[in-house]
This record gives sequence, structure tokens and C-alpha cells, in this order.
Amino acid sequence: MTATMIKEFRLPDLGEGLTESEILSWKVAVGDTVTLNQVIAEVETAKAVVELPSPFAGVVAELHEQPGTVVEVGKPIVSFEVDDAGSSNGGGAPVAVKESAGTGSAGDRAAVETSANGAAAPADGVGSPAKREPNLVGYGAVVEHSGRPTRRARVQVQNVKAAAPEAPATADPVVPRQAEAENSERPRSTPPVRKLARDLGVDLELVPGTGPGGLITREDVQNYSGTPEAPAEARGSAAQGERETRTPIKGVRKFTAAAMVQSAFTAPHVTEFLTVDVTATMELLARLKGNKAFEGYKLTPLTIAAKAVLVALRNNPSLNSRWDEANQEIVQFSYVNLGIAAATPRGLTVPNIKDADRLTLRELSTALTELTDTARAGKTSPSELSGGTISITNIGVFGIDAGTPILNPGEAAIVALGAVRKAPWVVNDELAVRQVMSLSLSFDHRLVDGEQGSRFLADLGSILADPAIVMTMI
Repeated sequence: MTATMIKEFRLPDLGEGLTESEILSWKVAVGDTVTLNQVIAEVETAKAVVELPSPFAGVVAELHEQPGTVVEVGKPIVSFEVDDAGSSNGGGAPVAVKESAGTGSAGDRAAVETSANGAAAPADGVGSPAKREPNLVGYGAVVEHSGRPTRRARVQVQNVKAAAPEAPATADPVVPRQAEAENSERPRSTPPVRKLARDLGVDLELVPGTGPGGLITREDVQNYSGTPEAPAEARGSAAQGERETRTPIKGVRKFTAAAMVQSAFTAPHVTEFLTVDVTATMELLARLKGNKAFEGYKLTPLTIAAKAVLVALRNNPSLNSRWDEANQEIVQFSYVNLGIAAATPRGLTVPNIKDADRLTLRELSTALTELTDTARAGKTSPSELSGGTISITNIGVFGIDAGTPILNPGEAAIVALGAVRKAPWVVNDELAVRQVMSLSLSFDHRLVDGEQGSRFLADLGSILADPAIVMTMI
């Protein structure tokens, strides 16, 4: 008979030091048999929706959190019953998060092993600081071992067993197992109740629990907040006749708000404007669309403007830099990761095209199409949302002419493209109807002097007014 053990999977850091994620849905149920790397859940970080693959092959023993619950990194989310021989990746290649290429540190506790009867059993190499447990997005330092716990590890486990109190003969059926294991610093409640408390702004430390064993119930939170329980179908939206709708600030919206506040009050913004006759650019765009070499490619004013930004940066590199406050250094980038602001159903995101300066116009067109399609589908990965060096926001698609865009945190500049409109324009001392566009450039005045910002904006305007001028810049 093959021995089995329980392996606990903890929520990993899905990139960029994110501290929490919301469980959107489970793709498995208790009792389901799963294979290695099978998608078991869909979670939303502050940046993107990510599919979590299973780091083990076995049977789902317990789902620790319910959909809609915001879980802190390092907290257990699911337990598996696996063969004692080990059904994880066994120290092989790292398990990759689908749609995510970021690196994270789910802590050395991404996967924790316990014996089938609930007693702690050390994972390979427990007690050795040189060994780190595998997590979803990478591995720490790995050392060879025999697979048998060291004497130190066995002593640690024995001490844990000796110190742990005996479990009661009967368990409270209302309280999930993870709630029973929580320490005294966290009030006893279920995940849905904790979510309700967060939504209502209630501190559970102040709420007296009336449930079994002092458990805080949904009614306790409602009574404390003075908010009556809404019917299930009305939760999360305004009931008929109400004059307000309250939506929890979380996920992408929460991250974007925090990032914009940080940027606005950290980097001294300066915004300059330039209105340009882009008739020649629009004529070039029409010719390219009719060219067989560009057949099947999606070409828009944004495509040409993005290429123009990349060319203008060659003579104005200060706009492609970062202020490193911690090290008191200015970081000058020799590459361009071009961010494109994208409006999605869950809020504003700014994914970026890596090494965009190395792409041809056709390659840039493909990258822009893939970026926008992925963003609208909510599948942008954390790695695509980090590492940008300069950004573009295309407000012209909303019929807006100009604005004062806020810098994406960590970047020195952002360009806003206005709508292309027909307008009277002086050409060779005569009035003519031309296609014009307004450009708005915001930059960090710590990194970019007024002259540098003005020269970049003038170069960008010159390219869009006369695309042939590019021949003098490259």
C-alpha cells in the first residue's frame, strides 16, 4: 500500500513584490485528481489576472479559501494528498505561472509538507538555510541532499509535535480548518466574513463574535457596522431605489490609484503641448495600408506615433531614464520598453513592449495589436506590466485633444496623443484644411530639463509633420 501525505500550497508572490491576490475562481474541487501544472485556480493580483498551475500531482484534499477572498502571500490556499514518494516537480524545472513571466518570492514556504495524520513532516532539506522550497515562479538556491531529513530537522519536528496541543475530539463544523489554526493575533472568522468586513471598512478586532467558540459571523459584522444585510442578488450593486452604489477598491483599480498618487506627489511633473500638422503622416499611413508588405498588419496613427517616439528618443536619451532614490543615482536605459496605456474592464493598465526600439514597423504593429488584445482580455502578465521606461497614452481615441498625463511610476516621461482632426492651417502663407494632432508631454523635472523635454517634443512633432525627416535622425 502506497503511503500518502498532505502537501499544502501557499499563495506565492506573483511578481513585483505583490502582497496579496484575490481568488477569482477554483478550477478544481475537493476530491478531484490533478496533474502537475494543471490549472487549479484563477487569481487577480493588483496588476493582472493569473492562472495558477498545480505544483503537485495528487488529489485535492481541501480548498482553504473561497472565491472572492483576498489572500495574503504565504497563506495556504489548497492542500493536496500525494504519494509519499513525491509527486511535485521534485526539484526539476520551475513551475511557471501561465501568462506570467515575472519572478517572485512566494517565500520559502510555497509548498509545505505534512504527514497524512496532520503531523508536520519536514520537506527535503528542512533546517538547511541553503535549501529553498519551490514556488510557482522560480526556485531559490538548491543543494543536493539524500532526501532524508537531517537530524536537526527531525529534532525541530519533534519539538513542534511536543509543543503542539492535542486537537479536540470534535471540531466545530462551522469553522474551516485554517481558521482553527490561526493564531490569537487574528480574530476567528470565515473568509467570506473577512471579505465582508473589508468591504464595509470594519476592523474585526473590534467585533464581538457570537458564533460557536467566539466565531465572528456575517450578522456580527452587519450589526457592528449598522448596515443591514442586503439580499444576495443585490450585494455589490445598488438595490432598487437606492441613490448610491459602493464598489470595493481592489485589484487593478487599487494598484493604479496608489501608483498614480505616488507618482503625482513624488516626481515633479512638467507638461508641454504642441499641435502638429500630421497630414503627411496620415497620407503615409494610407499608402502603407495599401502596400502588400503590410497586408494583414493593423496600422493606426498610434503605430506611426510609437515609432516616431522611439526615433526621437535617440537624440533625447534623458527621457528614457529613471530616478533611483535609494541609491541616489540616475539610471540611463540603453533599451526602450515602451508602455502603452490600455483601458480595460478592470481599470487602466500600462503594459509595455520589451526592446521596442529594436522592432521594425511591422514588428511594432504586431506587438501593439497583441498588447491591446491581451489587455482587453484581462490576460496581461505581471512581467508585461513592469520594467517600462517611457509610455504613450492615446487619448485621441476618446475624441480628446490634449491633457496632462501622470507619469507611470519609475519613468521619466509620458506622451499623450490627441485626436486627429481636420482644421484650418497655414501652408505656404495660405489657409488650407489640414489634419492636425495635439501632443502632450509630461516629464520628471528631476531627470529632464526644460530644454531636453522641449527638444524631444519638437523632434517628435517634426517626424509626424514630415516622416521623411527620420532619414536625418538615424
